Amino acid sequence: MPDRFNNGNPDNDNGSKEHAISRGGLDVTSKWAFHGGDMQGLEQKLDYLKEMGITAIWMTPILRNKAVQDGGFAHHGYWIVDFTEIDSHFGTNADLKSLIEAAHAKGMKIFFDIITNHTADVIKYRECHEADGRMKAGLSRCEYKSLAQVAAGDTYTPFVPEAEQHVKFPAWLNDPQYYHNQGDTTFTGENSLYGDFVGLDDLNTEDPRVLAGMIDIYKNIIREFKPDGFRIDTVRHVQMPFWQAFGPAIMDYAREQGIPNFHIFGEVYDPDPAVLSRFTTEGKLPAVLDFGFQHAAAEVFYRGKDVEVLKTLFDNDDYYNDADSQADLLLNFLGNHDMGRPGYFINRDMAAIDPAEKLQRSILSHAFMYLSRGIPVVYYGDEQGFTGDGNDVDARENMFPSRVASYNDNTLLGTEKTTADDNFDPSHPLYTALAEFAELRKNHRALRRGIHIHRHLDPAQGTLAFARVDPEEQLEYLVVFNTATTPVTVELPAAARHYTALMGEQDMTVTDGQARTELPPLSFAVYKAGAPLRASTDVSVQLAGVTAQDSRLQVRYTLGGERDNPLPLYEVMTEYRNADGSYTLIAKDYTASFSAYLPAQKVTPGAEIRVTVSNLAGSRGVEVFTLPAVAAPQ
Repeated sequence: MPDRFNNGNPDNDNGSKEHAISRGGLDVTSKWAFHGGDMQGLEQKLDYLKEMGITAIWMTPILRNKAVQDGGFAHHGYWIVDFTEIDSHFGTNADLKSLIEAAHAKGMKIFFDIITNHTADVIKYRECHEADGRMKAGLSRCEYKSLAQVAAGDTYTPFVPEAEQHVKFPAWLNDPQYYHNQGDTTFTGENSLYGDFVGLDDLNTEDPRVLAGMIDIYKNIIREFKPDGFRIDTVRHVQMPFWQAFGPAIMDYAREQGIPNFHIFGEVYDPDPAVLSRFTTEGKLPAVLDFGFQHAAAEVFYRGKDVEVLKTLFDNDDYYNDADSQADLLLNFLGNHDMGRPGYFINRDMAAIDPAEKLQRSILSHAFMYLSRGIPVVYYGDEQGFTGDGNDVDARENMFPSRVASYNDNTLLGTEKTTADDNFDPSHPLYTALAEFAELRKNHRALRRGIHIHRHLDPAQGTLAFARVDPEEQLEYLVVFNTATTPVTVELPAAARHYTALMGEQDMTVTDGQARTELPPLSFAVYKAGAPLRASTDVSVQLAGVTAQDSRLQVRYTLGGERDNPLPLYEVMTEYRNADGSYTLIAKDYTASFSAYLPAQKVTPGAEIRVTVSNLAGSRGVEVFTLPAVAAPQ
């Protein structure tokens, strides 16, 4: 969050000198207000991030905002009025370009946080507001009007107060016809899509003119600034057809602009993989933030729940497999600027444990995030033990010395400092741990991009193990976690005769086909196998069943060689037979239990699929199955 990271230029702390709507809001004693952080400040701290092993920076929105509205402040950047320039509180377009150039020179990427769902709150309703935009006496919100009400003629009368009629850029955004104008959402049912998000002007994203306009806006951003990717806000509050057009258009344009590895990930605030994955499959976005990962990790590491929760998380990864994306593109995280920090969750849910255990639980959960499939995301300040007092503004402390009393009275993890101090400390135990985890990932491709395969689970003992395997290298990297507060001995079937510790106190011993290690309380170890995996020779496949799930069919398979090897390595490719006899790739799956999800609306009675099984060592098996009729889910 740039406003809270580092203040490199105090001259811009009060925002725009040209646009009154983007001016003011500075109060360094208020957790709600602007604090002065900016692009120059972030550029000054690139080495701090690089030395921690950070390879990309996702900034909360930086385009020009309505600085103050309804008693709140836009330090977070989500109240945009101008989609063509940076907010003056954060600097100038030149400052932003300088930051991106400097980051690229250090081998780091820059991601913009973007918004298509809404703009700042400018449009008012005559039924709720006075002519100057103030809420009418006795009202605290504009009740949502449903689609049925609108169809029956029961609508709001939108207007823009005279002083704000031309504040949005591009100019088409000033016209109320491009918005839903149905009142405030309660985040349930249809109003989650059509209502105003906490009063913000909800764009009519079904309108093809709005779709084209938003695509043009972000093409212009790519063309001018050359960021490396986008995080998209409030994705679940926009209709699916919008994403089906927006994502591919932006990805194609980024490639045309010479950014071949441009990445997009959306915010879908839901821990259910069946919900999250709809936006990467049906919705055509490359990835989403993995709220399922956050929920599962918090349950185990911060609440002491059964470690099986973590296995279930990865068992559901097949939801994400399609022709062009999979779960390893997801963004893993442990907390954020909306929900709060790991340190807060630990303090809230394990208040009685001692400070050393709180620190260790944070380190252990971060290790799990760095070593699992997906891309790890660190929320700024977590590497300095920030705890916060809750969600939203209570989790947005300054890295530079704070004057907010409710921040400065917090006890941080792993340090005697408070947020009243400068907190760019490279000796903090969390910072040094994250730097070590990042270095391990950097040095071993399998830990970054390898297949994630379940290896061991003992809920009673509190232990879990998984393998990371690069399909080309085919060496097992075995990762073992002890989530218990007592020492444990872990045994599991060995896939090699020797395992060398990359992190951990000792190498694993292998006797009679069993690998064995001892782990201290709340610890983990990483081992590298001494030889490549033995390929499974059986590449046969059987159809195990078909189940209807919401708008999808899950097709499950049983492979002949699954039980012959402690770590079977397969690629299972599912293709759908089209009417003309050609085949369309549906998904590739690399982990048991093997399955694929097909769009139910595209599957007709008697449909055929072709399943190709490869052992990744040259052997293939192919079967064609006719799908049975399946009853719709109840």
